[in-house]
Amino acid sequence: MGRRKTAVARVRLFPNGDGSITVNGKPAQNYFGLRDTHLATIAAPLRALDLNNTYTMTVRVVGGGTTGQAGAIRHALARALVRQNAEFKAALRKAGYLTRDPRMKERKKPGLKRARKAPQYTKR
Repeated sequence: MGRRKTAVARVRLFPNGDGSITVNGKPAQNYFGLRDTHLATIAAPLRALDLNNTYTMTVRVVGGGTTGQAGAIRHALARALVRQNAEFKAALRKAGYLTRDPRMKERKKPGLKRARKAPQYTKR
């Protein structure tokens, strides 16, 4: 399980796989479209450990946008790899993939236009 903003991802790893990634029943290339940065974000923990084509991955992800979902998948994948082999923990922790990113959208406050933007001040 991994989270980022309002996205929640569940990852299943299958060892001795071909390196394919399926997100919500679709190949990751189709799910994320033309954004190669999202695919790079997802595969980052595997690249950090030089495990590029050793696992097949299936992912269920809900909530948020594509960037948040990619971050949630990265977090979930890192946690799943540590569950599989505890020796991976040091390298993934150093790369920052095991830390849940707490940055979320700030809520709108009453009397303001957005979270912090106030209406324009008029003197007269």
